[in-house]
Amino acid sequence: MSYANCGLPYYIGGVIKDRKKLLVQTPETMKARFNIDIRTQNEVTRIDRDQKRVLVKDHKTGREYYETYDKLVLSPGARPVRPGFPGIDLPTVFTLRDIPDTDRIKEFIDSRRPETAVVVGGGFIGLEAAENLHNRGIAVSIVEMAPQLMLTLDPEMAAIVHNHLRDKGVDLYLGDGVKGFYENGRDLNSGRQKSSDSIPEPASDSNSASDSNSGITHATIVELSSGRRIEADMVILAIGVRPDITLAKDAGLTIGERGGIAVNEYLETSDPDIYAIGDAIEVTDFTTGRRMPVPLAGPANKQGRIVADNICGRKQRYAGTQGTAIVKVFDLVVATTGSNERTLKELGRPCISSIIHPASHAGYYPGNVPMSLKIVFAPDGLLLGAQAVGRDGVDKRIDVLATAIRFGKSVFDLQELELAYAPPYSSAKDPVNMAGYVAGNILNGDVDIIHWDELEGLDRNRTFLLDVREPFECQMGIIEGSVNIPLGQLRGRLQDLPRDKDIVVYCQVGLRAYLACRILMQHGFKHVKNLSGGWRTYQAVIRDREEREVGK
Repeated sequence: MSYANCGLPYYIGGVIKDRKKLLVQTPETMKARFNIDIRTQNEVTRIDRDQKRVLVKDHKTGREYYETYDKLVLSPGARPVRPGFPGIDLPTVFTLRDIPDTDRIKEFIDSRRPETAVVVGGGFIGLEAAENLHNRGIAVSIVEMAPQLMLTLDPEMAAIVHNHLRDKGVDLYLGDGVKGFYENGRDLNSGRQKSSDSIPEPASDSNSASDSNSGITHATIVELSSGRRIEADMVILAIGVRPDITLAKDAGLTIGERGGIAVNEYLETSDPDIYAIGDAIEVTDFTTGRRMPVPLAGPANKQGRIVADNICGRKQRYAGTQGTAIVKVFDLVVATTGSNERTLKELGRPCISSIIHPASHAGYYPGNVPMSLKIVFAPDGLLLGAQAVGRDGVDKRIDVLATAIRFGKSVFDLQELELAYAPPYSSAKDPVNMAGYVAGNILNGDVDIIHWDELEGLDRNRTFLLDVREPFECQMGIIEGSVNIPLGQLRGRLQDLPRDKDIVVYCQVGLRAYLACRILMQHGFKHVKNLSGGWRTYQAVIRDREEREVGK
């Protein structure tokens, strides 16, 4: 009845070895502890609002019966998106939603020993599936119709994830959707090839990719919208989910504009005696005020408690969700909270962003590694969103920032946070403090910034690019057309800089460039900007772009 949905990819990958660990609760324990009557394999097929009853079908016996209610709670969840692609019913094409799906995928891998897999979709489930298939020794390709993976990230942060996946041997097909799945004619068990240069006709049913007598499964060709073709022994669809609204819609309950069940702040549907929670409903985005489905476990659990309180007479409001989420991508941890810059700009919301690359803990203590941390804030400093990517310490920083957003704090409040410090765990100024200081410097007018995507639009005849890194750092790469003057030499070489041009300064991560900007401003240079995130952010984006060109 209750299973660890978020753990399914890790069971497939062998990280979770005991299937029983996925079963969080059983009907027996719920009955013993809470005296709750749990009826598995009993499906509610219709809601009779007038009589305040539901029609239930017992799939074990085929019997149908009614149950009455005083208050009804709907929690049907969401269904995987399954577009009508040709060949989508081939036995080598899987979705991953529940334990039966997981069992089918794991049995296929254990028995067929596939060597290649395509994951369609680059969200949380797609990335977790890709990693765990890779851990099983399967060569993985990810196909994503959007121009990047993880749309909760802004492009420069997603680029870090793209580069890491490629370093792990995962092929990425970005900005390219699926056109169809076709039988290749290769015997998966023996590796025999019977295909021609042309793509065969799409399979009309699930039997076309298997021999009913021998049970042999054949490999599949995934044809993309661009015309590119990928051969794979198996395919996992992780395109996303849609709210399961069938019951609610048939009962005449109001459905929201984004396709979820409409609820008010008390999680009541358009019928005050029917509540709805979880992935099936539309909730308020905490930072933008928009209504949308948010299929996350944390909000769903909180909604369940709120509804229970409301049914028992304790009036509780659900304030909305800010979409705080985290995912493991091989060696990286990727986390987000609130709104990203792209979304806010699309909505016409004024916002500013800054990027830093602090160490996970004190630099002199062994094992410190850099993370990339981006915050997005309003012109008055109100914190609107944050994104973090790194190998260590990402989770606790995003949690602090999520808390700040929830309580309406500003970037100046981040400067005041007193966070736990010891060399193995943080720095005297935690990365969250640093993010607040950098944003405060921008808002106070101490420095002006420019972002990586603005460099291409600069008039190079009117712009001077200044690299203040050390010469050995420049050997790793430079921004074309830049001049290297190390920070320690800058005061003695001010005469080498033009006063009639805009000066864009960059270093490895942004700190030395900030100091250089302050030196120049104090010496009368009027138009000086610091490249936010420095060379590290710029290089990540450029590398990602170059890899895409090579892959075409």
